Amino acid sequence: MSRLRTALERYVGMRQGLGYKYHGPARRLSDFVTFMEACGAETVTTALAMKWVTLIGRQPSWSIRLTDVRCFAQHLAHFDPLTEVPPQDAVSPARRAKPYIYTDAEITALLAAALSLPPANALRRWTYHCLFGFIAVAGLRHSEALDLLRDDVDLDQGILTIRETKFGKSRLVPLHATTVAVLSDYAARRDAHLVAPRSPYFFVAEQGGRLLHQYVHRVCWQLSRQIGLRQRGQRNGPRIHDLRHRFAVHALTNWYRAGEDVERELPVLSTFLGHANVRDTYWYLSAAPELMTHAARLLDKRWEVHS
Repeated sequence: MSRLRTALERYVGMRQGLGYKYHGPARRLSDFVTFMEACGAETVTTALAMKWVTLIGRQPSWSIRLTDVRCFAQHLAHFDPLTEVPPQDAVSPARRAKPYIYTDAEITALLAAALSLPPANALRRWTYHCLFGFIAVAGLRHSEALDLLRDDVDLDQGILTIRETKFGKSRLVPLHATTVAVLSDYAARRDAHLVAPRSPYFFVAEQGGRLLHQYVHRVCWQLSRQIGLRQRGQRNGPRIHDLRHRFAVHALTNWYRAGEDVERELPVLSTFLGHANVRDTYWYLSAAPELMTHAARLLDKRWEVHS
Protein backbone atom coordinates (compact mmCIF):
# COMPACT_ATOMS: atom_id res chain seq x y z
CA MET A 1 0.00 0.00 0.00
CA SER A 2 1.41 3.41 -0.99
CA ARG A 3 2.12 6.11 1.57
CA LEU A 4 -0.60 8.28 0.01
CA ARG A 5 -3.16 5.46 0.20
CA THR A 6 -2.35 4.93 3.89
CA ALA A 7 -2.75 8.67 4.50
CA LEU A 8 -6.12 8.61 2.73
CA GLU A 9 -7.41 5.79 4.93
CA ARG A 10 -6.34 7.72 8.01
CA TYR A 11 -7.98 10.91 6.69
CA VAL A 12 -11.29 9.23 5.78
CA GLY A 13 -11.36 7.50 9.16
CA MET A 14 -10.88 10.85 10.88
CA ARG A 15 -13.72 12.50 8.93
CA GLN A 16 -16.08 9.60 9.56
CA GLY A 17 -15.09 9.62 13.23
CA LEU A 18 -16.32 13.22 13.34
CA GLY A 19 -19.77 12.08 12.20
CA TYR A 20 -19.55 12.62 8.45
CA LYS A 21 -20.68 9.81 6.17
CA TYR A 22 -18.05 10.87 3.63
CA HIS A 23 -18.87 8.09 1.15
CA GLY A 24 -18.76 10.28 -1.97
CA PRO A 25 -15.54 12.16 -1.12
CA ALA A 26 -13.86 8.91 -0.02
CA ARG A 27 -14.70 7.30 -3.36
CA ARG A 28 -13.46 10.29 -5.36
CA LEU A 29 -10.27 10.64 -3.32
CA SER A 30 -9.54 6.95 -3.76
CA ASP A 31 -9.71 7.62 -7.50
CA PHE A 32 -7.33 10.56 -7.02
CA VAL A 33 -4.83 8.40 -5.13
CA THR A 34 -5.04 5.79 -7.90
CA PHE A 35 -4.25 8.57 -10.37
CA MET A 36 -1.28 9.71 -8.25
CA GLU A 37 0.01 6.14 -8.00
CA ALA A 38 -0.22 5.77 -11.78
CA CYS A 39 1.85 8.96 -12.10
CA GLY A 40 4.43 7.57 -9.68
CA ALA A 41 3.91 10.55 -7.37
CA GLU A 42 3.64 10.53 -3.58
CA THR A 43 3.43 14.28 -2.96
CA VAL A 44 0.40 16.30 -4.03
CA THR A 45 1.21 19.23 -6.31
CA THR A 46 -1.17 21.79 -7.73
CA ALA A 47 -0.37 20.67 -11.28
CA LEU A 48 -1.17 17.01 -10.59
CA ALA A 49 -4.25 17.85 -8.52
CA MET A 50 -5.69 20.07 -11.26
CA LYS A 51 -4.91 17.48 -13.93
CA TRP A 52 -7.04 15.00 -11.96
CA VAL A 53 -9.79 17.54 -11.20
CA THR A 54 -10.33 18.30 -14.90
CA LEU A 55 -9.62 14.79 -16.16
CA ILE A 56 -13.28 13.85 -16.58
CA GLY A 57 -16.64 15.56 -16.66
CA ARG A 58 -17.17 19.30 -16.43
CA GLN A 59 -18.70 21.78 -14.03
CA PRO A 60 -20.17 21.31 -11.45
CA SER A 61 -18.22 18.06 -10.97
CA TRP A 62 -14.90 19.93 -11.22
CA SER A 63 -15.79 22.11 -8.23
CA ILE A 64 -16.74 19.04 -6.20
CA ARG A 65 -13.49 17.26 -7.09
CA LEU A 66 -11.46 20.40 -6.33
CA THR A 67 -13.06 20.75 -2.90
CA ASP A 68 -12.29 17.10 -2.11
CA VAL A 69 -8.64 17.29 -3.14
CA ARG A 70 -8.10 20.67 -1.43
CA CYS A 71 -9.36 19.34 1.91
CA PHE A 72 -7.20 16.23 1.58
CA ALA A 73 -4.15 18.30 0.62
CA GLN A 74 -4.67 20.63 3.59
CA HIS A 75 -4.65 17.57 5.83
CA LEU A 76 -1.52 16.17 4.15
CA ALA A 77 0.30 19.49 4.47
CA HIS A 78 0.46 18.99 8.25
CA PHE A 79 2.65 15.93 7.69
CA ASP A 80 4.40 16.71 4.39
CA PRO A 81 5.56 20.34 4.00
CA LEU A 82 6.12 19.79 0.26
CA THR A 83 2.38 19.28 -0.27
CA GLU A 84 0.77 21.96 -2.43
CA VAL A 85 -2.86 22.96 -1.85
CA PRO A 86 -4.61 23.97 -5.10
CA PRO A 87 -6.16 27.46 -4.93
CA GLN A 88 -9.87 27.62 -4.25
CA ASP A 89 -10.49 29.60 -7.45
CA ALA A 90 -8.58 27.17 -9.69
CA VAL A 91 -11.85 26.42 -11.50
CA SER A 92 -14.80 28.74 -11.94
CA PRO A 93 -17.37 28.27 -9.17
CA ALA A 94 -20.32 26.03 -9.94
CA ARG A 95 -23.68 27.74 -10.08
CA ARG A 96 -26.35 26.36 -7.82
CA ALA A 97 -29.19 25.08 -9.95
CA LYS A 98 -32.16 27.44 -9.91
CA PRO A 99 -35.09 25.58 -8.35
CA TYR A 100 -38.19 24.97 -10.38
CA ILE A 101 -41.33 25.52 -8.33
CA TYR A 102 -44.00 23.15 -9.60
CA THR A 103 -47.56 24.47 -9.71
CA ASP A 104 -50.40 22.43 -8.25
CA ALA A 105 -51.61 21.70 -11.79
CA GLU A 106 -48.17 20.43 -12.82
CA ILE A 107 -47.96 18.14 -9.79
CA THR A 108 -51.42 16.78 -10.62
CA ALA A 109 -50.38 16.20 -14.24
CA LEU A 110 -47.13 14.49 -13.20
CA LEU A 111 -48.93 12.08 -10.86
CA ALA A 112 -51.62 11.35 -13.44
CA ALA A 113 -48.93 10.60 -16.02
CA ALA A 114 -47.27 8.20 -13.58
CA LEU A 115 -50.49 6.18 -13.47
CA SER A 116 -50.23 5.70 -17.24
CA LEU A 117 -46.82 4.01 -17.04
CA PRO A 118 -46.78 0.54 -18.62
CA PRO A 119 -47.53 -2.25 -18.04
CA ALA A 120 -51.10 -1.70 -16.92
CA ASN A 121 -51.25 -4.55 -14.40
CA ALA A 122 -47.87 -3.85 -12.77
CA LEU A 123 -46.91 -2.18 -9.50
CA ARG A 124 -44.59 0.27 -11.28
CA ARG A 125 -47.17 2.97 -12.01
CA TRP A 126 -48.43 2.96 -8.43
CA THR A 127 -44.88 3.11 -7.07
CA TYR A 128 -43.97 6.26 -9.01
CA HIS A 129 -47.37 7.86 -8.49
CA CYS A 130 -47.00 7.45 -4.72
CA LEU A 131 -43.25 8.22 -4.59
CA PHE A 132 -43.40 11.55 -6.45
CA GLY A 133 -46.52 12.68 -4.60
CA PHE A 134 -44.98 11.66 -1.28
CA ILE A 135 -41.80 13.70 -1.86
CA ALA A 136 -43.92 16.70 -2.84
CA VAL A 137 -46.02 16.67 0.35
CA ALA A 138 -43.37 15.47 2.84
CA GLY A 139 -40.43 17.54 1.61
CA LEU A 140 -37.96 14.63 1.74
CA ARG A 141 -34.78 14.32 -0.25
CA HIS A 142 -35.47 11.72 -2.93
CA SER A 143 -32.61 9.61 -1.53
CA GLU A 144 -34.36 9.60 1.85
CA ALA A 145 -37.59 8.39 0.26
CA LEU A 146 -35.79 5.61 -1.62
CA ASP A 147 -33.93 4.54 1.53
CA LEU A 148 -37.10 4.22 3.62
CA LEU A 149 -37.57 0.79 5.12
CA ARG A 150 -40.94 -0.73 6.00
CA ASP A 151 -40.09 -0.37 9.68
CA ASP A 152 -39.38 3.36 9.19
CA VAL A 153 -42.97 4.07 8.13
CA ASP A 154 -45.40 3.93 11.05
CA LEU A 155 -48.77 4.23 9.34
CA ASP A 156 -50.67 3.75 12.61
CA GLN A 157 -49.03 6.76 14.24
CA GLY A 158 -48.45 8.72 11.02
CA ILE A 159 -44.71 9.11 11.68
CA LEU A 160 -41.65 8.54 9.49
CA THR A 161 -38.21 7.80 10.87
CA ILE A 162 -35.55 9.19 8.55
CA ARG A 163 -32.29 7.47 9.48
CA GLU A 164 -28.68 8.54 8.95
CA THR A 165 -29.46 11.21 6.39
CA LYS A 166 -27.18 13.48 4.34
CA PHE A 167 -25.43 14.84 7.42
CA GLY A 168 -25.50 11.65 9.46
CA LYS A 169 -28.54 12.72 11.49
CA SER A 170 -31.87 10.99 12.06
CA ARG A 171 -35.21 12.74 12.45
CA LEU A 172 -38.94 12.09 12.82
CA VAL A 173 -41.34 13.44 10.20
CA PRO A 174 -45.09 13.68 10.98
CA LEU A 175 -47.50 12.86 8.16
CA HIS A 176 -50.88 14.34 7.30
CA ALA A 177 -53.82 11.94 7.44
CA THR A 178 -54.33 12.15 3.67
CA THR A 179 -50.68 11.21 3.10
CA VAL A 180 -51.05 8.24 5.46
CA ALA A 181 -54.08 7.09 3.47
CA VAL A 182 -52.17 7.17 0.16
CA LEU A 183 -49.15 5.37 1.67
CA SER A 184 -51.44 2.73 3.17
CA ASP A 185 -53.08 2.15 -0.20
CA TYR A 186 -49.66 1.76 -1.85
CA ALA A 187 -48.46 -0.63 0.88
CA ALA A 188 -51.54 -2.82 0.34
CA ARG A 189 -50.98 -2.90 -3.44
CA ARG A 190 -47.27 -3.62 -2.95
CA ASP A 191 -47.86 -6.53 -0.58
CA ALA A 192 -50.56 -8.00 -2.82
CA HIS A 193 -48.20 -7.79 -5.80
CA LEU A 194 -45.08 -9.28 -4.22
CA VAL A 195 -44.49 -12.83 -3.14
CA ALA A 196 -42.18 -13.82 -0.27
CA PRO A 197 -39.55 -12.96 0.71
CA ARG A 198 -40.70 -9.44 1.44
CA SER A 199 -38.43 -6.56 0.55
CA PRO A 200 -37.27 -4.48 3.55
CA TYR A 201 -37.80 -1.29 1.51
CA PHE A 202 -41.06 0.64 1.53
CA PHE A 203 -40.90 1.73 -2.12
CA VAL A 204 -39.87 -1.17 -4.32
CA ALA A 205 -39.09 -2.05 -7.92
CA GLU A 206 -41.28 -4.47 -9.83
CA GLN A 207 -39.58 -7.60 -8.47
CA GLY A 208 -39.36 -6.26 -4.92
CA GLY A 209 -35.83 -4.88 -4.96
CA ARG A 210 -34.65 -1.40 -4.06
CA LEU A 211 -35.50 1.40 -6.47
CA LEU A 212 -32.32 2.66 -8.15
CA HIS A 213 -31.66 6.40 -8.28
CA GLN A 214 -30.82 6.49 -12.00
CA TYR A 215 -34.05 4.75 -12.98
CA VAL A 216 -36.14 7.04 -10.78
CA HIS A 217 -34.55 10.12 -12.39
CA ARG A 218 -35.12 8.62 -15.83
CA VAL A 219 -38.83 8.07 -15.14
CA CYS A 220 -39.17 11.63 -13.81
CA TRP A 221 -37.59 13.04 -16.99
CA GLN A 222 -39.78 10.80 -19.14
CA LEU A 223 -42.96 11.96 -17.41
CA SER A 224 -41.82 15.61 -17.50
CA ARG A 225 -41.46 15.38 -21.28
CA GLN A 226 -44.82 13.64 -21.53
CA ILE A 227 -46.63 16.52 -19.79
CA GLY A 228 -44.63 19.26 -21.56
CA LEU A 229 -42.29 20.36 -18.76
CA ARG A 230 -39.17 19.24 -20.65
CA GLN A 231 -38.22 19.08 -24.29
CA ARG A 232 -36.53 15.95 -25.62
CA GLY A 233 -32.77 16.23 -25.22
CA GLN A 234 -33.06 19.22 -22.86
CA ARG A 235 -30.45 19.02 -20.09
CA ASN A 236 -32.07 21.58 -17.82
CA GLY A 237 -35.60 21.37 -16.52
CA PRO A 238 -37.68 20.29 -13.52
CA ARG A 239 -36.00 17.64 -11.37
CA ILE A 240 -37.16 15.31 -8.62
CA HIS A 241 -35.37 17.49 -6.06
CA ASP A 242 -37.54 20.43 -7.13
CA LEU A 243 -40.48 18.66 -5.50
CA ARG A 244 -38.67 19.22 -2.19
CA HIS A 245 -37.96 22.84 -3.14
CA ARG A 246 -41.66 23.32 -3.79
CA PHE A 247 -42.53 22.01 -0.34
CA ALA A 248 -40.13 24.44 1.36
CA VAL A 249 -41.20 27.45 -0.70
CA HIS A 250 -44.90 26.74 -0.11
CA ALA A 251 -44.32 26.42 3.65
CA LEU A 252 -42.54 29.78 3.77
CA THR A 253 -45.11 31.45 1.50
CA ASN A 254 -48.01 30.22 3.64
CA TRP A 255 -46.33 31.59 6.78
CA TYR A 256 -45.84 34.98 5.17
CA ARG A 257 -49.44 35.08 3.97
CA ALA A 258 -50.68 34.15 7.45
CA GLY A 259 -48.60 36.91 9.03
CA GLU A 260 -46.41 34.47 10.98
CA ASP A 261 -42.97 35.42 12.27
CA VAL A 262 -40.99 33.62 9.57
CA GLU A 263 -37.62 34.12 11.26
CA ARG A 264 -38.98 32.38 14.35
CA GLU A 265 -40.48 29.54 12.30
CA LEU A 266 -37.48 29.03 10.02
CA PRO A 267 -35.58 26.75 12.45
CA VAL A 268 -38.69 24.53 12.56
CA LEU A 269 -38.64 24.16 8.78
CA SER A 270 -34.87 23.63 8.87
CA THR A 271 -35.28 20.73 11.32
CA PHE A 272 -38.16 19.27 9.30
CA LEU A 273 -36.07 19.34 6.12
CA GLY A 274 -33.04 17.85 7.85
CA HIS A 275 -30.75 20.81 7.17
CA ALA A 276 -27.50 20.87 9.15
CA ASN A 277 -27.68 24.65 9.49
CA VAL A 278 -30.57 27.08 9.33
CA ARG A 279 -28.66 29.20 6.80
CA ASP A 280 -29.27 26.44 4.26
CA THR A 281 -33.00 27.04 4.73
CA TYR A 282 -32.60 30.82 4.31
CA TRP A 283 -31.57 30.11 0.71
CA TYR A 284 -35.20 29.32 -0.11
CA LEU A 285 -36.12 32.96 0.52
CA SER A 286 -34.51 33.75 -2.85
CA ALA A 287 -36.11 30.83 -4.64
CA ALA A 288 -39.43 32.44 -5.55
CA PRO A 289 -40.39 36.03 -6.44
CA GLU A 290 -43.32 36.02 -4.00
CA LEU A 291 -41.01 35.14 -1.11
CA MET A 292 -38.64 37.96 -2.04
CA THR A 293 -41.59 40.36 -2.17
CA HIS A 294 -42.84 39.27 1.27
CA ALA A 295 -39.34 39.52 2.75
CA ALA A 296 -38.87 43.02 1.30
CA ARG A 297 -42.19 44.19 2.77
CA LEU A 298 -41.24 42.91 6.22
CA LEU A 299 -37.88 44.66 5.96
CA ASP A 300 -39.60 47.90 4.96
CA LYS A 301 -41.92 47.64 7.99
CA ARG A 302 -38.94 47.16 10.32
CA TRP A 303 -37.25 50.25 8.90
CA GLU A 304 -40.48 52.22 9.42
CA VAL A 305 -40.62 51.12 13.07
CA HIS A 306 -37.01 52.11 13.75
CA SER A 307 -37.03 55.36 11.76
